[in-house]
Amino acid sequence: MKDLVKSLELSLAQSPVSVQVQLPDGKRVGARDPDVRLGLKDRLAMVALAMGEIGNVGAAIVEGRVAIEGNMRQLMAAAAALLKLDPTDEVGAGWWRRVVLRARSIAAHTVAHDARNIQFHYDLSDDFYALWLDPRRVYSCAYYRASDWSLARAQEAKLDLICRKLHLQPGERFLDVGAGWGGLLLWAAEHYGVDATGITLSKNQFAHVQRLIEERGLGVRVRMQLIDYRELRADRPFDKIASVGMFEHVGRAQMVRYFQTVHRLLRPGGLMMNHGITAGGVTNSQLGAGMGEFIERYIFPGGELLHVSSVQHDMALGGLEMVDTENLRPHYAKTLWAWSDALEARLDEAAGILNRQYGEEKGGRALRAYRLYLAGCALGFERGWIALHQLLATRPDGDLHTGHLPGAQSVYPFTRDYVYGHAPVVAGDSTSAAQDARHSQAASSPSHATTS
Repeated sequence: MKDLVKSLELSLAQSPVSVQVQLPDGKRVGARDPDVRLGLKDRLAMVALAMGEIGNVGAAIVEGRVAIEGNMRQLMAAAAALLKLDPTDEVGAGWWRRVVLRARSIAAHTVAHDARNIQFHYDLSDDFYALWLDPRRVYSCAYYRASDWSLARAQEAKLDLICRKLHLQPGERFLDVGAGWGGLLLWAAEHYGVDATGITLSKNQFAHVQRLIEERGLGVRVRMQLIDYRELRADRPFDKIASVGMFEHVGRAQMVRYFQTVHRLLRPGGLMMNHGITAGGVTNSQLGAGMGEFIERYIFPGGELLHVSSVQHDMALGGLEMVDTENLRPHYAKTLWAWSDALEARLDEAAGILNRQYGEEKGGRALRAYRLYLAGCALGFERGWIALHQLLATRPDGDLHTGHLPGAQSVYPFTRDYVYGHAPVVAGDSTSAAQDARHSQAASSPSHATTS
């Protein structure tokens, strides 16, 4: 016990914020006037804290075995200081472990299991998510072209960035795989004139988007389906496909099949955008220090992250050619802090929503889990433990004369001018994201307009 306490005191001394810990016996260690207070109610929580197993400490907080005082930004700074090892390091690597992990991935990602996992997370409560997401409920990394942008504007910029990268044109058939609450689906339809199809496994999201389609009178060219991507059939291929914040749920063992399915659904020469979270480490199957287990248990059951190099490998095996990759990692850190700050500002309302729906015990656990999840993920993106990549790919059509350049074999122009061909944004500029997009299109060279 003395060695544990000494180890804990040494770790607390390294923290950039002052921390006080009350041990199970009532003794207090650390700062006298702290920014953060932790009250440990059992020895297991004390061992986890002393060993730097911050994911297990998080689980103890969710289960009510550790009480916390202090804001989430300070708590995460303290958590990072308590770590003993790099959470992206692979533990127990070897061929047998890889075999076991693949077997688990295959078992975890059947159509039925994936539906349950998605509904576990996304069907928690629409009212709860609405408290801290932007008005469009875009539940993925925003794009801060200026650091002082609001979350809402940065999310619109992200939606438009995806549409520009896909070079969407009026009348094209567009598929949104994992369409969420419809942000990208409706943005593409309303701003780019596409014929849009979205799919989801979330019953709540499906119902929400159906209402929006009806309210906006878009039923003729926008539709939503409650279906697994593996079961989707189309009478003819789509011109463009986007998958945003969805492939994290696919599973390592299903990744090649996922890209093969996209290949089947995409017309030859078409474009596909895969926007999703990737692992910061090259070989680790999940974050260490108990963080991976925390997310699996409380937030995203069945979620698996791959390093971007593995994603590109599986994308190529699926028959797609990667033509552009962009890392938006710090953008997601800023997005998550915006979500975390918004939730922290409305904790009483959030508690009321979850307690009414699930009761105080389960509702309280869910709220504590999300507070730690949002802030913890923000920390992870800041530190590089996880990343966010946009990968733009084509399905080459085999015709060397297709496209702007000989051998392009697709509508992709093999330059970025058509995406970023506008003047830089000045901080504080009040121009809307939609205006930025129109300016971008006007600034694009005429030759790019001929590639569609």
